[in-house]
Amino acid sequence: MTEKEKCCLGQLYDANYDPEILADRERAKELLYDYNRLRPSEQAGRMELLKKLLGKTGENLIIEPPFACDYGYNIEVGENFYANVNLVILDGAKVRIGDNAFIAPNVGIYTAGHPLDASDRNKGLEYAYPITIGDNVWIGAGVIILPGVTIGDNVVIGAGSVVTKDIPAYSLAVGNPCRVIRKIG
Repeated sequence: MTEKEKCCLGQLYDANYDPEILADRERAKELLYDYNRLRPSEQAGRMELLKKLLGKTGENLIIEPPFACDYGYNIEVGENFYANVNLVILDGAKVRIGDNAFIAPNVGIYTAGHPLDASDRNKGLEYAYPITIGDNVWIGAGVIILPGVTIGDNVVIGAGSVVTKDIPAYSLAVGNPCRVIRKIG
């Protein structure tokens, strides 16, 4: 079984030394290098690079540079997607974001995690669990979303929150750890 196959199954995989995985990350970094250095007026060039980098996109999307990700091909965004500056998506596993999603500055979406055992970590092993973000979601500034989380439709996540568990649809959720404080009507 390849390291990529292990990753897709949510198993520990070699994220630091496997040649195929390293080549995939290098491809993404090359595209991101170009993307993050385009002039603001070069919107067509930005869109072209995002279409090459990301696994699936709507027609209307904006990701303000700088933007960072691991692979790009594991990221799927819907229509009318907007992300402000300093979005980081560690996409070892799938990251699916629905339509009409808005992401504030300095947000981190992390599918990757590492074993607690130091000897496994030192071998370069990690795991990756998918993240799903629904339609009509607003993620506030400085939010961190951890591996395996699902955020339902019509959710607002307050600034500075650390999302460690699923958030149900039609919720306002805040804090560290992030928790629902009320329903959105």
